[in-house]
Amino acid sequence: MFGRTVRLLVAFVMVMAGAWAGTLATAGTAHADGCYTWNRTLSRGSSGADVTQLQIRLGGYPGYGAVLAVDGAFGPATEAALKRFQSAYGLTADGVAGPNTFNKLYALQDDDCTPIHFSYSELNDCNTTWSGGAVSASTAKANALRTMWKLEAMRHALGDRPITVTSGFRSYACNNAVGGASNSRHLYGDAADLGAGPHSLCTLAKQARYHGFRGILGPGYPGHNDHTHLDHRDSRFWSASSCGI
Repeated sequence: MFGRTVRLLVAFVMVMAGAWAGTLATAGTAHADGCYTWNRTLSRGSSGADVTQLQIRLGGYPGYGAVLAVDGAFGPATEAALKRFQSAYGLTADGVAGPNTFNKLYALQDDDCTPIHFSYSELNDCNTTWSGGAVSASTAKANALRTMWKLEAMRHALGDRPITVTSGFRSYACNNAVGGASNSRHLYGDAADLGAGPHSLCTLAKQARYHGFRGILGPGYPGHNDHTHLDHRDSRFWSASSCGI
């Protein structure tokens, strides 16, 4: 009798443990998202379109002076960027993208895949078709999305206070109308001009060095005393002499 009682007690404990474990598993499962849903854990060595989507959202966490490649290959640079992202949001910084990481990303993005604090309209006051620039409309829009995720990381690093975007994508017609340079990065959709607000222009220029921008122009550079310009050009060019850059 005693042995049967012990077996029943053990069985009950095992059932309850299983139920509790199931509850934990459910609680840690990433939910589906209106923009993009990840369906597997990603770590170093992973590759594919889901890694590409992750890299777009980690573009603002490459480290000082670096740029994270969006190539669909999860290597050391992606792992390091992921750890910075996880640390920035109070997650376990293990460099593995699982349910907790994905749920944080879902919370940071709208259904059109833009980060919650920025929008396509904010990065394009020229035309709604994204056409007429130096690249195809789809490329210009994709470049703007990458820029927005970098700005989202920068915004978070600056205490989650607003960043004011004064100019983004421009067609050749729009660029000529405002007197932009003939080779302006605005024509590619990967540039953003920022105005002063909660942050000074120099604060913006200095912080941008950590968030994947190869081009940084600010106060002290000709024609940039009233805004800070950020872009993703082919090689690094930072100049804001009034800010010590």
